[in-house]
Amino acid sequence: MSTSQETLIKDFGKPSFFGTLTLFDWVWAALALSGAGYVLYRYGAVMEAYETGILIGAAALVVATGCYWKPLRVFALAVAALSLSSVWLYGTQLANAETNFFLQYLLASQSAVMWMSALFILATFAYFISLFARSDYAGQIATALTWSAAASGLIGLLVRWRESYLIHPDVGHIPVSNLYEVFILFMLITSLLYLYYEGRYKTRALGAFVMLVISAALAFLLWLTFARTGGDIQPLVPALKSYWMKIHVPANFIGYGSFSLAATVGIAYLLRERAERVNPQGVFATRLPSLEIMDNLMYRAITLGFGFFTLATVLGALWAAEAWGGYWSWDPKETWALIVLLNNAAWLHFRFTKGWRGTPMAWWAVGGLLVTTFAFLGVNMFLSGLHSYGKL
Repeated sequence: MSTSQETLIKDFGKPSFFGTLTLFDWVWAALALSGAGYVLYRYGAVMEAYETGILIGAAALVVATGCYWKPLRVFALAVAALSLSSVWLYGTQLANAETNFFLQYLLASQSAVMWMSALFILATFAYFISLFARSDYAGQIATALTWSAAASGLIGLLVRWRESYLIHPDVGHIPVSNLYEVFILFMLITSLLYLYYEGRYKTRALGAFVMLVISAALAFLLWLTFARTGGDIQPLVPALKSYWMKIHVPANFIGYGSFSLAATVGIAYLLRERAERVNPQGVFATRLPSLEIMDNLMYRAITLGFGFFTLATVLGALWAAEAWGGYWSWDPKETWALIVLLNNAAWLHFRFTKGWRGTPMAWWAVGGLLVTTFAFLGVNMFLSGLHSYGKL
């Protein structure tokens, strides 16, 4: 019997995808689809066709992701329960946040974001304690704090979405329209990507490095909140009143989060590679994952980011054609997005065609963080163009 025939026989004996689903998977799917069905029933009359399509696609994605990544189910159910509680407490009056204890201190959007900030800071300290004190218990606490911070951030965004409509229906919009909102989105996506890989590779040692990037973003967010009143909900500028924003921006920030994750892993790779030569018994040489694991993680993160960033660039071009009459205008934001895309395409090209691995690719990933940061933030701070509505 040939090898191919043996493989076919083995595959034939394996259960189908549906055969691997458990009762909890089906319950999860039913809950998620029921929630989407209720939204469609409650608001379908005022939803346009593209919004209905986005809702159906998002529901299918949530179901599939929850079946593949089990911890996401508890996270999603907790976020849904607390977000809906906040919506119920608000009723139809935004002023309720000033008199209701739970809204004022827990579930209003800015309250939830402040909780997110505090929890991320605590998680950063806990991950460093876990790494340098070699404490698995501290690592477990750090993981729980990161899950809680991500949940608080997502609750803050969802409740902010509702608050924008309570201000006035014409003001209402998905909260991915300014630097304050997208910084929360960035921290949320980066932390969830890390938590997925933490569970997949069974190591918490990289958490301290990832939290440094999130803490830097958090510091900027707090400055934006208190120095520039960035947390205020503002009406959308005309260019942003488009359904493209609902899919272009999230896809973009999955890319940004993935590239940032790859860079932090690259830093950890370089530290371990040096420690193995200089101090083989030190923390970095003994606590960090193997060089092979980190090299593979960098590759996976950049591949994921490249896919979503490419999708976001295509969607952005379609949006530009609708808003400005042309697919590409060499606007600074577009140009730097292309630079980010080409930089990571080159990284993948040399890995595939030349077999580059290890230290050079780690340095490249770290350097790529500088390019990504300028495209994400520097363009908004120092350059102007068609995307000038995002300037500080």
